[in-house]
Amino acid sequence: MKKVSPANSQDDFPPISHDEMADFAPVYEEETGQDSHYRELPNNIEAEQGLLGALMADNRQLEGISDFLRDRHFFLPAHQRIFEAINILVERGQSATPVTLKGYFEKDEELEQIGGTSYLAKLAGSVVSVINTLDYARNIYELFMKRELIALGQDVVNESYVQSLDSDVNNTIERTEKRLFELAEQGEAKGGFQTLRESVMTALQIAEKAYQTEGHVSGVSVGLTDIDNKLGGMHGSDLIILAGRPSMGKTALAVNMAFNAAKKYAQTGGKEGAPVAFFSLEMSADQLAARILADQANVSGDTIRKGTFTEEDFRRFAQAANELAQVPLYIDDTPALSIGAVRTRARRLKRQHGLGMLVVDYLQLLRGSGSQQSQQNRVLEVSEITRGLKAIAKELEIPVLALSQLSRGVEQREDKRPMLSDLRESGSIEQDADVVMFVYREEYYLAREEPARRPAESEEKFQERLQQHFERLQERANVAEAVIAKQRHGPIGIVEMHFDPQYIRFSDLARKYSDND
Repeated sequence: MKKVSPANSQDDFPPISHDEMADFAPVYEEETGQDSHYRELPNNIEAEQGLLGALMADNRQLEGISDFLRDRHFFLPAHQRIFEAINILVERGQSATPVTLKGYFEKDEELEQIGGTSYLAKLAGSVVSVINTLDYARNIYELFMKRELIALGQDVVNESYVQSLDSDVNNTIERTEKRLFELAEQGEAKGGFQTLRESVMTALQIAEKAYQTEGHVSGVSVGLTDIDNKLGGMHGSDLIILAGRPSMGKTALAVNMAFNAAKKYAQTGGKEGAPVAFFSLEMSADQLAARILADQANVSGDTIRKGTFTEEDFRRFAQAANELAQVPLYIDDTPALSIGAVRTRARRLKRQHGLGMLVVDYLQLLRGSGSQQSQQNRVLEVSEITRGLKAIAKELEIPVLALSQLSRGVEQREDKRPMLSDLRESGSIEQDADVVMFVYREEYYLAREEPARRPAESEEKFQERLQQHFERLQERANVAEAVIAKQRHGPIGIVEMHFDPQYIRFSDLARKYSDND
């Protein structure tokens, strides 16, 4: 049975005059020549009346629209409060009818202007059926969005006219983009239950992808075989923390991972790897690009900086630059970005070019929301940042790799291999992360800690200890460790890598033994 719109019943709903409508919502003025007139904000009073009447006639209809429709989406304030009251009563397990609602609106001045409590009875009594409830709700929501866009446009215009030392045009653009994305998400019903069958099918698709890829990883491959095997690649929705003390090579490792993932994407036509966004808050984009070029051209970075390379070096350098132009690695080196700006720019990049992985170097250089409380408490601000990074990973369904500093406590221990307790400034880093991985190079410390002769130590004993030190230094030369201290969905442990300081490159470590040993 087709639903008849309540608006068709003129006796039940006397038309509201323009003057009365002006009491409920603002209007905009448009100047045309010498005359001016008002344009009414987009609305559909009849749809609002029909929906409210249908909900009072059958409270179960609320189940189909409560995921996206809110009281603020209604145009008339009186309708907003009626919808809110219906929601509250239904959530309490009570029946929302004109009779049960009447007591809440007996002294409501705005409802009195359109008929008082008898208006509730008219709404419910005029309903023929409730078939079109969802259509009405969507119409109300869409008109609300148009009103919000109008308000946003007005705000942008007004803000653009104002010149202030506290704000610049980039801040205005970022805030506008942020509000637009928030508007786009307001009515999205992304959550809710899904059946076990749906979840199992998704799990099977992930397993199938891992089986079909060359390295048998279900996530984004970072081009380091042992790390890919340990983590299964970097998975969407995961926050991966890569931490280390200065000079351990955490930026170099992150750059290698990001480039390998983007290069794999280009080589396989999008079947493997991912487009990567790299937020470099410490190094400039050209410095990162120079590192990548040095690696790919097998030309020392120091040689490039000093300009002492040969003609053959330059030829390789130019060839590598031409090949890298096709790799979808996007670098943003804007300093002191806020977590909100990172979210906005990542959303924009995904919409325009696609995005499969995000890297932040490093999270302590990000800013929080700028609230006074977070500024006064660095721990709170870092907690906000890590939660924000995790939210980006879940929202965009991509892995987020965030670099982090470690406290100086590492340097005070005899064993300087990092632990979870060394993460700097906030326990939320460990809590929010799905994977925590440390970069550690024993060679760095061995080279700076040549044994000194102890009091009363014989020359023979000292030489023996010195020899052991140099043997250990030789053994650990060019060897780096990825210490996986936390992995929410897999094992922890140590993965060894080869580190080439000349090209600032991490690669798979050549084994001295066969797999059968």
